[in-house]
Amino acid sequence: MPSIIITGAGSGVGRATARAFIDAGWDVGLVGRRAAALEETAGDSGALVLPCDVTDEDAVDAAFGKAVQAWGRLDALFNNAGVSLGGAPLDELKVADIRNLLDVNIMGAFIAARAAFGQMRKQDPQGGRIINNGSVSAYVPRWGSAPYTASKHAVTGLTRTISLDGRRFNIACGQIDIGNALTDMAAKMTKGVPQADGSNAIEPVMDVANVASSVLHMASLPLDANVQFMTVMATNMPYIGRG
Repeated sequence: MPSIIITGAGSGVGRATARAFIDAGWDVGLVGRRAAALEETAGDSGALVLPCDVTDEDAVDAAFGKAVQAWGRLDALFNNAGVSLGGAPLDELKVADIRNLLDVNIMGAFIAARAAFGQMRKQDPQGGRIINNGSVSAYVPRWGSAPYTASKHAVTGLTRTISLDGRRFNIACGQIDIGNALTDMAAKMTKGVPQADGSNAIEPVMDVANVASSVLHMASLPLDANVQFMTVMATNMPYIGRG
């Protein structure tokens, strides 16, 4: 059966996606900082629980090594781990909080992608697929989201470059850009969030299962086909022009 590692698998999009892959019969490795949350995601499925911080290179390499030892190869990575900050003008944000967000959202994505790319390059048969979690913020910003938006633009650059560099090694790379999937992180949308015009407004949300099924579709394609970018979002959320 095919295998996948999912980062940020202890909650939200990561948990929903992990369970979709488990139900589809994949071997699944669950990466995240909180072992108890990963155990809850896994249930009695037999999924591998791989607690680690994606910003820790040695810990990530060890987690990927454990998965490959169990499965013999790695077919896919869903590079999903990420954090956000509350909306605020840039000068009101603490530099330490900005550094932490960039470390997780950019360096964490690079470190996990690096581990997956290295394994996919050396395994026989060679190849695999990396799916990065972007955001609609990779295209247009939400008010007060400079660090998050910048991090997701960086993820897009990572996606494009892996897509190019991976061709020689049969490694495909795509990106899913998500808008207002209803998770704990997005629950605030249902109560009202700041808009660019200074107002506060409730925003439409969608079931996170729509994200999980989309990632499963992307990962299930043969390696000679690729969804380069997919946007899946609540239909009526502010997006085009953020209006």
